[in-house]
Amino acid sequence: MDRVKIGVVGVGHLGRSHARLLAEHQDAHLVAVADVNEAARTAASTTYEVEAFADYRELAGRVDAVSVVVPTWLHREVAGFFLENGIDVMVEKPITPTLREGEELVELAARKQRILQVGHVERFNAVVRAILQQGWRPRYVEAERVAPFSFRSTDIGVVLDLMIHDIDLVLALVDSPLVDVDAHGGAVFTPAEDLASATLKFANGSAAHLTASRVALKPARRMRLFSPDGYASLDFQKAHGIVIKKNPGWELQKLDLGQVVPGQDLWKFVFEGLLSVQEYKLDTGNPLNEELSAFLNSVRTRARPLVGGEDGCAAVGAAERVLAAIAKNRW
Repeated sequence: MDRVKIGVVGVGHLGRSHARLLAEHQDAHLVAVADVNEAARTAASTTYEVEAFADYRELAGRVDAVSVVVPTWLHREVAGFFLENGIDVMVEKPITPTLREGEELVELAARKQRILQVGHVERFNAVVRAILQQGWRPRYVEAERVAPFSFRSTDIGVVLDLMIHDIDLVLALVDSPLVDVDAHGGAVFTPAEDLASATLKFANGSAAHLTASRVALKPARRMRLFSPDGYASLDFQKAHGIVIKKNPGWELQKLDLGQVVPGQDLWKFVFEGLLSVQEYKLDTGNPLNEELSAFLNSVRTRARPLVGGEDGCAAVGAAERVLAAIAKNRW
């Protein structure tokens, strides 16, 4: 198959990065962009020497696939138009503002036999992929995702804006039905919730505590995972991760501390003999580029996306339960 003819709908803050990476990608032929903002579409058209349209529907017949990077409330309309017209779609997270709309997109993609991928970019970080590939199942997860107010994504609250990243990761990592949600949150700068704290409990006994805020003084994106086999600490902000696992033969009750030679560093005895420690650089490569590459591969091979529409719906479904709990406890 030749390079995928692709367009980008929405070339604002994030869409510009999509356009830049696709313009440089060996498997993509960036054909056109669309944006209602004249300055944004003109800048993209000039930079990448492609056609630009105010109406996204003008891309139909010109492209095989699109990357949809528009406000969340437009996802159902825009992604649905392209799927209906036989065009493969990658839509930024969250898939839609509501589970019902997301399920409509999934059904439409299935009926039209089109690829539908959702932009949960954290799935493409090196340590996350390694943990998922190892089948490591955490029993408890703590996650914090906070940022200063950016004046972007104000059409949704912090749960669908920021917490959705960690909801998706927890659902993928725990891989068990969500059975209970408790949450609190409130508005500060916008009509929607600007900060939220949620506890998620799963059928297999696992639990996760998630915190999100877009009114913090400094950004932070951290996650810690605990299981009977070990511990992982991920810092998405500093692009660093560490995984500590018990080596074969670890039995605390049978440890002979007499093996420690006088003067020997106990830390070295534990972490070079009893435990294995692996460090990761989370910014190995470019997660957004990896995500776009995966989408292009699915378009070319018709393979199911790593993060398909069903995954996007699962995250929004869990987010709706968080929002319902917040509604009961909101100040």
